[in-house]
Amino acid sequence: MTGTPPDQEWWQDSVVYQVYLRSFRDGSGDGIGDLRGLRQGLSAIADLGCDAIWLNPCYVSPQRDHGYDIADYRSIDPVYGTSEEFDALVSDAHRLGLRVVMDMVANHCSADHPWFREALAAGPGSPQRRRFLFRDGRGNDGEEPPNNWESVFGGSAWTRVNERGGRPGQWYLHSFDPSQPDLNWRDPSVVDDFDDILRFWFDRGVDGFRVDVAHGMVKEQGLPDFPRSPDTGRYDTSAMWDQPEVHDIYRRWRSIGDSYAPRRYFVGEVWVSSDSGLEEYLRPDELHQAFVFDLLVQPWDGRRLREAIDAGLSRPPAGGTPAWTLENHDVHRAVTRYGQEQAHERPDPSDMIAAARREGPVDLRLGTRRARAAAGLLLALPGAVYLYQGEELGLPEVLDLPDECRTDPIWRRSGGAQRGRDGCRVPLPWTGEPGAYGFSTGPGVEAWLPQPAAFAPLARARQEDDPRSMLALHRQLSRLRSEWLAGAPWRGWATEAGGLVAFRRGPIICAVNTSDSAAVIPSSWDIRACLVNTADAPDTQTIAPDSTSWLVPGDTDITACGGSPRRRPHRNTDTEEHHQGGKP
Repeated sequence: MTGTPPDQEWWQDSVVYQVYLRSFRDGSGDGIGDLRGLRQGLSAIADLGCDAIWLNPCYVSPQRDHGYDIADYRSIDPVYGTSEEFDALVSDAHRLGLRVVMDMVANHCSADHPWFREALAAGPGSPQRRRFLFRDGRGNDGEEPPNNWESVFGGSAWTRVNERGGRPGQWYLHSFDPSQPDLNWRDPSVVDDFDDILRFWFDRGVDGFRVDVAHGMVKEQGLPDFPRSPDTGRYDTSAMWDQPEVHDIYRRWRSIGDSYAPRRYFVGEVWVSSDSGLEEYLRPDELHQAFVFDLLVQPWDGRRLREAIDAGLSRPPAGGTPAWTLENHDVHRAVTRYGQEQAHERPDPSDMIAAARREGPVDLRLGTRRARAAAGLLLALPGAVYLYQGEELGLPEVLDLPDECRTDPIWRRSGGAQRGRDGCRVPLPWTGEPGAYGFSTGPGVEAWLPQPAAFAPLARARQEDDPRSMLALHRQLSRLRSEWLAGAPWRGWATEAGGLVAFRRGPIICAVNTSDSAAVIPSSWDIRACLVNTADAPDTQTIAPDSTSWLVPGDTDITACGGSPRRRPHRNTDTEEHHQGGKP
């Protein structure tokens, strides 16, 4: 477990494991991951050195966007298990010292949500429709959408409904898929209901929420057309995102979370174009953290990585820390991204995620080496580190899924022009045996997405006893992070020389060599030991190409570091009280 000094909150320096439940482990034998399978795999997450899990949506859903279209925010989808199994999961996790962070999807719900069905039945101008963003269309008979907004998943952001008698009527806004109508956060009933939803899960022992599309829950009044830039020809989509009123939501939510003991945690998925814009979400009475996506979208280039880290460290308010990640369920896996030809042009601020879903040939050997080095960089940084399931195994993106197997709305909405996100969501390999590679307990059962043969040598069981494996590296880095860096301050950038990009944190220097030749360690660093090198070439004189070393300089008192005093007990005692039934 990552050590947490008494004056720090648990999330400030934590390692969080992201669970895409559908693809983690199948405990029921139907080819789909579930809560039973997650409970079976919790010890593997704890052994990795994690402090918490972030659980992607497991609420009742028609699964048109695999849980990000929620039909009932207070129930577990039967495909994943029962509410009783969820309670058992929370209990098991807390016993292992793992906190449980759920996903809150509040920008939109499912078209199957009772509210939306009521809105369709109630008709224009009704209170039921005010919970969503229904508008009359333009044109002689309202046959044109209310404005020119486009969906993130492609196509128009508006869908027209039929009123009673089958007559074409109003249009409703969906920033994503038509099955995901946007909620109207200016309607008090929406605000009040989500207050109750938060309390419902906090009362069950949930420790916090990751907030999906945290910058998008309020739209500009009047829903004006997107203006087009005369210079670039691109639309300015700001009317759909990052409106001032969104901060009222987070102040309200933070007040609810702070009323619990221990206080509950919020981390936001916030895509904004400026540093100052992100800082507004991290004010003392709003979100605790926001993901630093800048690092994720950078090429394997030392200067660009340094700039992204500088930007991330400059954003949190006093006493706060960033939340870093290199992978998640929306982007191509790091092994694949780093194995492609690196694009050095700056990502477009309005579509940064595209930089992490690029096409092109992949050198997996090179990508794996760089991904190992990136892990060494990531786990040395101050703040929370989020690992996406399979990242610790070095899984690549599955780019060649058969078309008939793809399920992502992006694939459907783009008419196959974009592959979408299925390739990073392929179920995990637990053993090397053919079939479902240990993912499913059912005899002869195939996983819901086909797993490639290349997953066999990367299976967890194959890596368990291999000291040079990606799994072993992540365990080693987590352990060293706990023993050497728990609560350690950022002490600035070390001198750069010979292709090295290096920083000092607490008692160590983390040095990353992004070049294709060995880099000489400056003699001025006075290195006495190399704790780890991600290319398995520990040296106090040089750093191997495309690798990261954690180095101990001469001014470090080794006897004061590297021991268990920095680590907190494995049992998570501060969540125990609430799990046993205490209420605020």
